[in-house]
Amino acid sequence: MRYLTILICFLTINLMHGQDDGAKKSMEIYGFIMTDVGYNFNQIQSDWYDVVRPTKLPSYKDQYGVDGNYYASVRQTRFGIKNYFDTGMGELKTHFEFELFGTGVDAGQTTFRLRHAYAELGKFGAGQTWSPFMDIDVFPNTLEYWGPTGMVFFRNIQIRYMPIQGDTRLTIALERPGASADQGIYADRIELQGVNARFPFPDLSAEYRHAFNWGYLELAGIVRKIEWKDQNNDQYDLSGDAVGWGLNLSTNVKFGKNDVFRGQVVYGEGIQNYMNDAPVDIGIENTGNPTKPIKGVALPLLGIVAFLDHSWNDKFTSSFGYSMIDIDNSNAMTNDAFKKGQYIIANVLYSPAKNCLVGGEFQWGDRDNFRDGWSTSITKVQFSFKYNFSETFYRKN
Repeated sequence: MRYLTILICFLTINLMHGQDDGAKKSMEIYGFIMTDVGYNFNQIQSDWYDVVRPTKLPSYKDQYGVDGNYYASVRQTRFGIKNYFDTGMGELKTHFEFELFGTGVDAGQTTFRLRHAYAELGKFGAGQTWSPFMDIDVFPNTLEYWGPTGMVFFRNIQIRYMPIQGDTRLTIALERPGASADQGIYADRIELQGVNARFPFPDLSAEYRHAFNWGYLELAGIVRKIEWKDQNNDQYDLSGDAVGWGLNLSTNVKFGKNDVFRGQVVYGEGIQNYMNDAPVDIGIENTGNPTKPIKGVALPLLGIVAFLDHSWNDKFTSSFGYSMIDIDNSNAMTNDAFKKGQYIIANVLYSPAKNCLVGGEFQWGDRDNFRDGWSTSITKVQFSFKYNFSETFYRKN
């Protein structure tokens, strides 16, 4: 209800402005209604029935029941408002957006979920929006909601400075540390029992994108400090700290008018919560020290995304590609810990009329465990029906 109250306030303030071709933009209302139906030939943890997440696939035989389930969902449905206000320091831009896909404590539910709550004035911005460490333009034109498993994908609360803006841009941000990519508690991100996490500094991230006539090339980076304090009253000392870091190289390449390649390669340590689908940032490692028998270490990872979006004509498009994440597990992690995830999508989408989309999609995901030899996959077919809406309101100069 709190989101609906905010929405009513926005509308009350802004709908007084009439539409005028010669006026300045004041507010945009946009979104879409989306229905997904499909069949899962295998099994996945029940909260994630309508997506493909390798980390949520079973870690042993029949962990999540039996194979073969039909599903239907409207959880991708979305609503957003963008506002533009004149100030003495320039134009203030605000962005408020939510959807119905529950995560964290609401995992598996159809419920309001905040996506963006962000404001920008000149070269400064604050609020929750895309992390500069990620590149949203790598996300392919697919129906599956969660997206490529090896993609950096995270909306985070941040304060950012943008000295260069436009198609070529530079962004630097201080981000909220310790947040889970599933928006759950960070204690689940550290595989050490009886310890409490501490984050003395914000995460520091930055991106630089250079635009070309064929697309762009972007390099992003992040560095973060993670500490944990042993609260156990025993002879062991499990306190420690680690530095997480990562580099993310991404691109869009246009091959003529009908094809766009979307690619990304990311490597780092202790940055799993910034990834689209990954487990813990910190693993445990045996030391042989009698007073400190195990220690926490930042886990290295490699993520890859490679997709091609193709337009057959004005009505039909397709997207197909591959993504992968591979984690270098520490030696004291459990045998069934998540090691590697793979993701493949191929679809055909049809736009029968303006703002309408229907399509069918083949979806596949795969999970490999650390060292018990277990590997399992998921195969799904999904059909979606999407109806976009948008309206722009103007104010007189």
